[in-house]
Amino acid sequence: MRTLFLFVLLGVIMFGNTWSQNRRLAVTIYNNDLAVVKDVREIELKKGRSELKFQDVAASIDPTSVHFKSLTAPDKVAIIEQNYEYDLINTDKILQKYVDRQITIYSKEGMFQGVLLSYDAGYVIIKTEADIVKLISRSNVLNIDFPKLPEELITRPTLVWILDNDQGGNHQTEVSYLTSGMTWHAEYVAVAKNEDQRLELNAWVSIDNRSGAAYPEARLKLIAGEVHRVPQAIPRRAAKGMMLEAVDVAAPQFEEKSFFEYHMYTLTRPATILNNQIKQISLFPAAETPVKKIYSYEPHRSQDDIRVNLEFFNSQQNGLGMPLPAGKVRVYKQDPADASLEFIGEDLLDHTPKDEKVRLFLGNAFDLKAERAMTNRVSTGKNSWEESYQIKLRNHKDAPVEIVVVEKFYGFWDIKKSTHSYKKKDANTVEFLVNVAADQEVTLEYTVAIRTR
Repeated sequence: MRTLFLFVLLGVIMFGNTWSQNRRLAVTIYNNDLAVVKDVREIELKKGRSELKFQDVAASIDPTSVHFKSLTAPDKVAIIEQNYEYDLINTDKILQKYVDRQITIYSKEGMFQGVLLSYDAGYVIIKTEADIVKLISRSNVLNIDFPKLPEELITRPTLVWILDNDQGGNHQTEVSYLTSGMTWHAEYVAVAKNEDQRLELNAWVSIDNRSGAAYPEARLKLIAGEVHRVPQAIPRRAAKGMMLEAVDVAAPQFEEKSFFEYHMYTLTRPATILNNQIKQISLFPAAETPVKKIYSYEPHRSQDDIRVNLEFFNSQQNGLGMPLPAGKVRVYKQDPADASLEFIGEDLLDHTPKDEKVRLFLGNAFDLKAERAMTNRVSTGKNSWEESYQIKLRNHKDAPVEIVVVEKFYGFWDIKKSTHSYKKKDANTVEFLVNVAADQEVTLEYTVAIRTR
């Protein structure tokens, strides 16, 4: 189908360079599949009523969000009508437009001319001038000639305005719109150091563009926070073949500031964001902070496993003190034998303001085990009772450890007695602090009184 492909190629060449000059782009990307695009172009507008076609827009655009204005003479240009055209050209679309019209087919069996009656994935059906109906296998088709490209088909999504303009000539115009298909998130690489007492933290921004458009040399802003949106039934096109681009730069590239109830990160240089590309940019240089390893036994999660957590305080005094956008934290540790970094666990970090505590769960300790059993249960009334528990904590390490035992209760409750100190964290949680010597076992015993009403 060489002639058909030639039509498409010519369309791409004709429209590809239309807006290559005098264009400025700004893109603001949110966490929840949303971006705001501002596209400033210099366009010649005719005086009086005319039609303006605006291409190179996102295929996932929300047409109801589009705003057009002339920056040169905003009071001289009025919008009479706005349309979003997305009937994009492809083989079946052209065949559809040529049903009941004359075409010429070149196949392995010869040349056939006639009126196109129908087509599907297997056959093209035509009626020749001699009223003979021919079924031609699409697998045998070499080429199809069409008299011309149907005018209603376009090569890329296009915004069309009908304008009423009182000032002809070149105008600086701005088009802004919302689009789906773009999102970003932070990714962190952390390295545990100094016997797990220090943590080196690197942050990256990953930008995923599946919007159906590229944004060359755009001014880039990222918004961290949960922006509320009203659900919309807008069809989205799935992207195929993602391309990954990593930019390894240690110097600060983003300027951070508060914006409404969110945080905004502005890239200090222009960036080109290609369609179907994941771009990674360093969010901030490596920072080092004190960290504490915390072992916790949480029987509501597991009856015998003891969790390993790393906890640090996001403060300037501790080497951080910046808003940390949500993302995955991958933690590594250096092997002293060959100085290689080995993966030791990962966790998800929620949006974290400065001066807040961060706790990362990395996995379950191999050499620490727990065993929990209810040793007694006594009714103390119609809706009340007492329960007694015994928790054995075993440490097979060659060093002592401190284990936080986390218990959950519901209703009205009170610890009546305990072999170890404890702290009531909230209405449903109590924490016991238990020290276990190297290669030893310690038993925690307590009794809790519970009343449901």
